Amino acid sequence: MNHSLGMAIEALVAVLLLITIGYCMLLNNRLKRLRSDEHSLKAVIAELITATEIAERAIGGLKHAVRDVNEDLGNQLASATQMSEHLKRQLSECDHVVRRLSKIAIAARPNAVAEPEAPRLPPTVSNAKAVAAAAQAFSERRRTGGLAA
Repeated sequence: MNHSLGMAIEALVAVLLLITIGYCMLLNNRLKRLRSDEHSLKAVIAELITATEIAERAIGGLKHAVRDVNEDLGNQLASATQMSEHLKRQLSECDHVVRRLSKIAIAARPNAVAEPEAPRLPPTVSNAKAVAAAAQAFSERRRTGGLAA
């Protein structure tokens, strides 16, 4: 009985060894797949790092461009504000000159003394503004057609 018990134990050990070998083969295949996935994952990570660096450089360039444009726009806005104030002063001076000229023209009329006029209502748009609008229309026609008239 010793002999058959020894054979049974040996057979059981052989079966367990076969199961262990099969399990080791299965683990080996899984490790191979994991290593191949590791290589592809490293490649993906390297591509991601490269893309991130490119994006960071592009963002830096965009920030620089925005800063330059902002400075230029600020300068142009300040210049436009200054020009607007200058034009307002000139318009008020022109309005004053037009009023003086119209008083001179009214006084120079020969029939101004003979016929007293009814008081006129003040115009809604000043003469200087009307002249400025006419000048603007003139310049627009000149720009679009090449000739003023």
